[in-house]
Amino acid sequence: MTGDDILPGFCRDCFRPVTGRVDRCRSCGSPRLVRHAEIEALSLAHIDCDAFYASVEKRDNPELADKPVIVGGGKRGVVSTCCYIARIRGVRSAMPMFKALEACPDAVVIKPDMEKYARFGREVRALMEELTPLVQPISIDEAFLDLRGTELIHHHEPPARLLARFARRVEDEVGVTVSVGLSYCKFLAKVASDMRKPRGFSVIGQAEALAFLAPKPVSLIWGVGRAFAEKLAQDGIREIGQLQQMDEAVLMKRYGTMGQRLFNLSRGIDVRSVHSDGEAKSVSAETTFFDDISDFDELAAHLRALSEKVSRRLKRSNLAGQTVVLKLKTQDFKSRTRNFSLDSPTQLADRIFRTGLALLEKEAGTAKFRLIGIGVTSLGATTLADPQDLIDQQAARRAKAEAAVDKLRDKFGTRSVETGYTFRPTDSRTR
Repeated sequence: MTGDDILPGFCRDCFRPVTGRVDRCRSCGSPRLVRHAEIEALSLAHIDCDAFYASVEKRDNPELADKPVIVGGGKRGVVSTCCYIARIRGVRSAMPMFKALEACPDAVVIKPDMEKYARFGREVRALMEELTPLVQPISIDEAFLDLRGTELIHHHEPPARLLARFARRVEDEVGVTVSVGLSYCKFLAKVASDMRKPRGFSVIGQAEALAFLAPKPVSLIWGVGRAFAEKLAQDGIREIGQLQQMDEAVLMKRYGTMGQRLFNLSRGIDVRSVHSDGEAKSVSAETTFFDDISDFDELAAHLRALSEKVSRRLKRSNLAGQTVVLKLKTQDFKSRTRNFSLDSPTQLADRIFRTGLALLEKEAGTAKFRLIGIGVTSLGATTLADPQDLIDQQAARRAKAEAAVDKLRDKFGTRSVETGYTFRPTDSRTR
């Protein structure tokens, strides 16, 4: 971000252009000015509702406006989200409820109402879609927007001012606030939206990307969780600027496919495009047997092959899924669907397979099956999880081995390398 007060910009409250060395809008007196050298050229945005669940509860009950609000509890006994008043007191998402109440004993605790939050989320989404058809939801309360070319349908108003008007409209019509990040790529748009919450509007341009990122901790990079950040620290890498000085080949040799991500994102290189909600909501693969199968090992072999197929599709589409779904069809054509939600999204065949295998263990031996399938839902970009959140060393080694296998298969074909599960003769043919 730049603090130069003579750069082009506008007022976020009256939307009029701002010029000259001023701290407040000459038209309305608002201090909420946004300025940036590239503000007229940038068009990729990340929008994030501020403390969404808590904001909805405060909207519905104005008496909560100045009180610390925690949404959570239930079976898990953890904080789903909390308002900014509670955050100032030390409360954080996913914190055990007893610790949250120790930090903020006067907090108002409200049980989550997901149906209500989804309804308000759809209202915000509808307003996004009035700006551009290229809206890619990441969750119930955040999304990426690509506003390239929208000036033609919005009276030649540039994306930055459209986004400011959108933020005001959400606040007025829906009753919650949003923070906006504007940049030239997804990674930095997301970073920008987190910079000045709540009611933030931050801009990161292409010309400043390297200098902006250099002093930041490596944990700012999408996908670098605590475990992977600790690994990088053990290798003497703590700041993004250190990654900027390293060759891609060196990073990939050390960290596999994650090394390529470190190389690109540390330099502000992110070529992923915004996909609308019309894209696939799940990725799956299934196979039907000529002869019904009840043997667990034989079913597991098919499950492994299908998991690898799903993983390849996810990786090619740069997607990850958080819910693994096992599908079975018995010999009498009755369907069984079992699912498990992971702590974080995945695109790894090994993780998909092992999750599916645990679901299969509960079904094996109860019937003969004529079909098996595996898939993932709750799709999003690969911004979390694999392989950085794999805490145990065995899982990390398997992820590294899978990356090596992927390289060999890309070069020599998908059948060039097989696992112990898939490299075995089976009596059953599939169609």
